[in-house]
Amino acid sequence: VSEPDERTRDTVDRIELRGLRVMARVGVLPQEKEADQPLELDLDLVVDLAAAGASDALTDTVDYGAVCNAAVTAVRAGHVELLERLAAEVAEAVLAVDGRIAGVELAVRKLRPPVPHDLASSGVRIVRSRP
Repeated sequence: VSEPDERTRDTVDRIELRGLRVMARVGVLPQEKEADQPLELDLDLVVDLAAAGASDALTDTVDYGAVCNAAVTAVRAGHVELLERLAAEVAEAVLAVDGRIAGVELAVRKLRPPVPHDLASSGVRIVRSRP
C-alpha cells in the first residue's frame, strides 16, 4: 500500500476527540446568563499523523490532553450569548495549542436546550483552518 502524497494526507488524517463535557454559561435567556449548563464538544483535529504512525513516539503527534485543556479553558473564559461565538473561540484556542494542527472541525452542543420541546441537544458545527 502506498502512502498518500503530503497534500492528500494533510486533509485525511485526524485526531478525534468525542464527548468532552463542560459546564459553562452560554445563551441569551436570563437563566442561561445566571447558571452554568452542560455542554458537549466533539473535535476533529486535522494533523499529519504519518510521523507518529512510523515512529510510535508521543513527540511526533499532538498532545490531545493539552487540546482538551485549551478547549475547556476557552469555554469557561466567560459568558457568551451564542454557541457560534463560543465555537469560534474554542477553535482559535485549539489551533494555538500546536502548530502541527492544520485545522479543526468542532461541534458544540447544549445538552439541555431551553426550548419547550423534547429536544436532546442543540448545537453548531464549524470548521477552521490555520491561515
